[in-house]
Amino acid sequence: MAVENYSADDIQVLEGLEAVRKRPAMYIGTTSSRGLHHLVFEVVDNSIDEALQGACDTISVAIHPDNSITVIDNGRGIPVNIMPEYNMTALEVVMTKLHAGGKFGGKGYKVSGGLHGVGVSVVNALSEWLIVEVWREGKSWIQKYEKGVPVTPVKMNGETSSRGTRVSFLPDKTIFPDLVFSVDILTQRLRELAFLNKGITISLTDERDGTFPHVFKYEGGIASFVEHLNQSRVVLQLHPLYIQQTWPKNPGESDTPVEVEIALQYNDTYLENLFSFANNINTIEGGSHLSGFKSGITRAINSYARLKGFLKEKDSNLSGEDIREGLTAVISVKLREPQFEGQTKAKLGNSEIEGIVRGIIEEGVNQFLEENPSEAKAIVEKCILSSRAREAARKARDVVRRASALEGGTLAGKLADCSDKNPANCEIYLVEGESAGGSAKMGRDRAFQAILPLKGKILNVEKARLDKILNNEEIRILITALGTGISEDFDIKKLRYDRIILMTDADVDGAHIRTLLLTFLYRYMQTLVEEGHVYIAQPPLYNVKKGKKETYIYNDAELEKLRQELGDGMAVQRYKGLGEMDPDQLWETTMNPETRTLRKVSLEDIVAADEIFSTLMGEKVEPRKQFIQTYAKEVKNLDI
Repeated sequence: MAVENYSADDIQVLEGLEAVRKRPAMYIGTTSSRGLHHLVFEVVDNSIDEALQGACDTISVAIHPDNSITVIDNGRGIPVNIMPEYNMTALEVVMTKLHAGGKFGGKGYKVSGGLHGVGVSVVNALSEWLIVEVWREGKSWIQKYEKGVPVTPVKMNGETSSRGTRVSFLPDKTIFPDLVFSVDILTQRLRELAFLNKGITISLTDERDGTFPHVFKYEGGIASFVEHLNQSRVVLQLHPLYIQQTWPKNPGESDTPVEVEIALQYNDTYLENLFSFANNINTIEGGSHLSGFKSGITRAINSYARLKGFLKEKDSNLSGEDIREGLTAVISVKLREPQFEGQTKAKLGNSEIEGIVRGIIEEGVNQFLEENPSEAKAIVEKCILSSRAREAARKARDVVRRASALEGGTLAGKLADCSDKNPANCEIYLVEGESAGGSAKMGRDRAFQAILPLKGKILNVEKARLDKILNNEEIRILITALGTGISEDFDIKKLRYDRIILMTDADVDGAHIRTLLLTFLYRYMQTLVEEGHVYIAQPPLYNVKKGKKETYIYNDAELEKLRQELGDGMAVQRYKGLGEMDPDQLWETTMNPETRTLRKVSLEDIVAADEIFSTLMGEKVEPRKQFIQTYAKEVKNLDI
């Protein structure tokens, strides 16, 4: 290495937005679909910040036919006066300077989610073009940029009676490999923002197919959010408990008040679904507000249960887990100076928030229980039943803990393990049925591929308590094989295989088994999904032969294209199951890393994921029917 050649000439300074274009992932996480949609959310978040000041009540988002985006709000409009230190308008400073905005001094914004001040300037930098138009003080102002660089000055564009900001942009195709926006992804976040900011109207229009605007407005705010999350579940409360309080209750001039909103509703399932937000940001790792909620509701229900005689003197207190079984809750706090842990803002760190939320939820739940004795009785009895089941689950979990791939006979004749013991090199196929498992065992590479055949359909964990789940043989075998444990015992460091691959038949039963497995992994080993360890194998649907040529086809569109290319005389075999494939065929098409196709299971939106699993696997039929009717047209291959 020629270290002596390293000099000052090798030091590069990236000015302005040049750094964003050079390293976009540092600012938006990724240039994949998730990063593309993040651009829209950055612009929308600025409009939401206006709404948090009471300055905006309408936001519209439009996807244009060329996949450009327009976001319009009726807020105050970005200031256009000259900033002497930069000798340019405030508008241009906001659009071209990182860490520039009205959210740092404490005067322009009392509450904001975009505290880093890099949002809209990053969108500008990563766009082929961006046009911003501001309406304020009776005048319209406009400026255009290309790849973050102004190509026109800020100029007056006439008079107007409107107020607000319009931002239109086209993401740069040299940065993003795919410019196609998903209505579903945008809908999920925009609906979420409408729930979190009650009374605000947010609309989404897709001009690509002439879709009429989706309009989101919820006067019930997060109470409506909880009802939405519970729509596929049987609830124990007629209406969610909704608590809204500012702390301190009577703030003085020197106080920085915190607004706390909590909505909760119990249902008859066995899972907890808690979603926490700080300044509209989904704090997926929780933080002080979530900790305060958990301790406050635990204290309130234990106190009520003892006061009313549900718990006797000799009884132990109900645990937090007992009390949160079947609970759906949304906790939202809005504060002046949030301390987020990390750029991802996944966890709220303000220590003072824990005590504030704990006091508010404890007081609110105590009042609710006293005023609603029949609902209180149903909730407390469910918590007590959960406590008894938890003890049964503890015993069942001890059985699973004692089992291992090397002892106890639990996996005897089941798991065909690989010879490599380094988890980073290894993968395990969860295979539907003994027949397919036999082919996979013979066709695999024994060095790094393990095979675990599963018979029949595993238990639907959406409808079962943990004690019943742990008594299911196939689930116990699966937990033992993976090595991580589940729920509070889960330890990702004990994972025995880096890749967990679901391989099921390409029919309705196979899809159902795959969904059951995904439901279990999501509900009880969610970290596996979050960290990208779960995959879905893609076996072929058809084997096509013409003369000596043999081709494997994976969908009907490919088959029709090949039919047009080859003409008549093709011999087409439709694989109804993996067991129909010879070991060498299964290896060549589905298991050989050089030729196979795997689909990684990712968790983009935890709220949407919860909604999908509860809809598909929950007790209520009607939401599932509506879901199927909505998405049936997107299914390409369906066997009935």
